Amino acid sequence: MPSTDRIVLEPWYDKALFYLLVDSYRRIVGKALVPDDSDAHWLYHHAPFAVVAHNTDPDPLFIYANMSAQRCFEYDWQEFTSLPSRLSAEVPNRADRQLLLETVARDGHASGYRGARIAKSGRHFWIEDGCVWQLTEQDGLTYGQAATFSITD
Repeated sequence: MPSTDRIVLEPWYDKALFYLLVDSYRRIVGKALVPDDSDAHWLYHHAPFAVVAHNTDPDPLFIYANMSAQRCFEYDWQEFTSLPSRLSAEVPNRADRQLLLETVARDGHASGYRGARIAKSGRHFWIEDGCVWQLTEQDGLTYGQAATFSITD
């Protein structure tokens, strides 16, 4: 069972979190997040798409961000996993983001998401065709929400 507290293990060794990301995506979204022969190391270091996840705290903190997401948002692992996820969007965009998260909590996932985000440097960028889903085990226990999106320059 993965912890939603600050992850102590290096993210590419946290097999429980990898399994939760991959399994919940397959069950809830209905397709594979990663190729069948992929592992936590591949998702963290080599995936050509971003994956982020936050916990269930009242002001959720990021608990995962692969290298693609770290490059996109310009935060390293320590910074990312100390960041409240609401800070990934500027104040004017937070209401739309919150509505999306409420929809995901109700429906399990939302696909085709488009939203403005902000990097650490202040650079603005768009998430295009993103998918947000509940990080939920088969027994219904929810650990948070995750998102994936393509990286475009």
